[in-house]
Amino acid sequence: MSSQNNQSAIGEAKAKQEHHNLAIEIRIHDDAYYKQDAPIVEDAKYDALRKRLLALEAEFPALATKDSPSQNVGIKPSGKFGKITHNVPMLSLDNAFDDGDVRDFAARVRRFLRMGEGEALSFTAEPKIDGLSASIRYENGALVSAATRGDGRIGEDITANIRTLKNVPHKLAGSNWPDVVEIRGEVYIDDADFATMNAAQEHAGKEPYKNPRNAAAGSLRQIDPSVTASRPLKFYAYAWGEVSAPLSDTQMGAVDNLNAWGFSTNDLMKICATASDMIAHYKMIEAGRSTLGYDIDGVVYKVNDLALQERLGFVSRAPRWAIAHKFPAEKATTLIEDIDVQVGRTGALTPVARLKPVTVGGVVVSNATLHNEDEIKRLDVRVGDTVEIQRAGDVIPQVLRVLDADRAGRSEEFTLPKSCPICGAGAVRDIDDKGNMDVVRRCTNGLQCPAQAIESLRHFVSRRAYDIDGMGAKQIEAFYQKELMLEPAHIFTLEARNDDIKLKTWDGWGEQSASNLFAAINARRNIEFHRFLYGFGIRHVGHGNANLIAKHYLSFDKFLQLMTSEDQDAARADLLAIDGIGEASASALLGFFHTPQNMVVVDELLAQVNVIDAEAPNADSPVTGKTVVFTGKLELMSRDEAKAKAQSLGAKVSGSVSAKTDYLVAGPGAGSKLKKAEGLGVKVLSEAEWLELIG
Repeated sequence: MSSQNNQSAIGEAKAKQEHHNLAIEIRIHDDAYYKQDAPIVEDAKYDALRKRLLALEAEFPALATKDSPSQNVGIKPSGKFGKITHNVPMLSLDNAFDDGDVRDFAARVRRFLRMGEGEALSFTAEPKIDGLSASIRYENGALVSAATRGDGRIGEDITANIRTLKNVPHKLAGSNWPDVVEIRGEVYIDDADFATMNAAQEHAGKEPYKNPRNAAAGSLRQIDPSVTASRPLKFYAYAWGEVSAPLSDTQMGAVDNLNAWGFSTNDLMKICATASDMIAHYKMIEAGRSTLGYDIDGVVYKVNDLALQERLGFVSRAPRWAIAHKFPAEKATTLIEDIDVQVGRTGALTPVARLKPVTVGGVVVSNATLHNEDEIKRLDVRVGDTVEIQRAGDVIPQVLRVLDADRAGRSEEFTLPKSCPICGAGAVRDIDDKGNMDVVRRCTNGLQCPAQAIESLRHFVSRRAYDIDGMGAKQIEAFYQKELMLEPAHIFTLEARNDDIKLKTWDGWGEQSASNLFAAINARRNIEFHRFLYGFGIRHVGHGNANLIAKHYLSFDKFLQLMTSEDQDAARADLLAIDGIGEASASALLGFFHTPQNMVVVDELLAQVNVIDAEAPNADSPVTGKTVVFTGKLELMSRDEAKAKAQSLGAKVSGSVSAKTDYLVAGPGAGSKLKKAEGLGVKVLSEAEWLELIG
């Protein structure tokens, strides 16, 4: 059975749990890669894990919430350097893993732009260098600042360090550069210099560097710029951020200008007319990969026409007009020594294979998630089996298949326990309204289960929620075990109880570290609406859905009043009118806010924090705050482009017509939505009238 057909068979519930597990793995790896500069797996393994996550989101689009790793890039700055906010976010790229993905990318671009196969559409293709991304800002031709990618929005100030790179101009060469221009590219170390560095390390009796990317990242992020200056760092330019004037009409023309202004650019960059041309260039680069003299992990394709790039825009963490075609993942063979069961925040029981440690591409791996009992059954994986693993990402790789299933004396089939291994309560697989069994077995003890309570608190202080520095997993567990922190509100009363707690006397704590923790907690007493909601960890309400809700209601008080009203049908209908909010999310929200013990938690937290209302959209647009529904066939742009444009102007795009709808944009073939709009007196616009309205 193909992976796609198998995914269709496993059902949405199983997909959600697998997606949840994959997301956890990816985030751990993101921290190691972006923040610690010490990735514990190679890119191929990470990419394979991300590929699996994207496959789930393609099959079940509702999983692609804004808190998904597919929608985010990087990790917040470490705090070792000053911070610089990127006026134009430094986003990541979606990935293609095979030729079919590349052809799908080209087809998606044409569909979005409503371009036929006969219309000319060119792409650039260039090697994807494996280094550390940086953005260098020039004003009036002079270098004024530089920053790492960071979390895509805020990076670390590496201005002093970037000035030490020999091929980064302090003053732009040539002419015709904009008054303000941010040049973006990759800091890297080539193979020859890396070999020299490691020879010096070994001669000095020090540990050699793992790979050029690690060495480059560590070298660039030195507190002392003189250390950076002693390292053989180079910079390849390939993109730009904020500019006061256009660089060119095309991607290729803009990169040519970067080269003319004094930057190194890649001479393997090529214009391709078709997906077949892109794939051919990829194969040529892959064949010569070992002779390039620097590390690459794929080939990047971009729409060449910059006006078309602007029309295509972005999808959360990535542009629609670009994609990275990654090289294949590495595989290895090892032994399953044991299978453990972990309990997560939502009570999910997740089996984890303990592997005989094996080196894959220079990294030792010893764990692999088995996702759930259906996946174990599908693989028929047992203790003692020899398995093939793929570096599908993160700390925990992916088990692909059992290699010796026909051997004599195999152990018994592994089955998940019917009770929670942490608290002993029953563990069941729920049945949904349609009679389908949930793929995940869950502990029924809720927050009375220590594992769930601790994981919920960890989620509460996580980066996407309250983001409290100094409140890590070990601290959460210690406070919980001492019964000092059993629910979120207790975090904000720690300092008031400190005369009794005497945190500074605890092992591993001191007066300064305790003071820092209390300061970090107090800094989050004013919390944004979307973070406040996301922090509760409500199932099916990720960071993306929390953002959608905050932008729709603006006021948390208004939202809470609706959620706790007696008319749940009206509240459900109001939620479902938000484009992107589905039945599962609506049910989860109403269920959460109509559960008395949950409202106790909410009320106690509200007594400690102030929820900041979401910002109203830009009032300059004529459709700001208006609710718009599109129906029928649009002829001048695709439906996706029309919705994206409306949202960028501050409009709320809904999938259904109601009395709250401000505009129905109707193309040919409009049916029931048009009739309903006319019956409700909603203003109906043709596509041309809509375009005239938004200018």
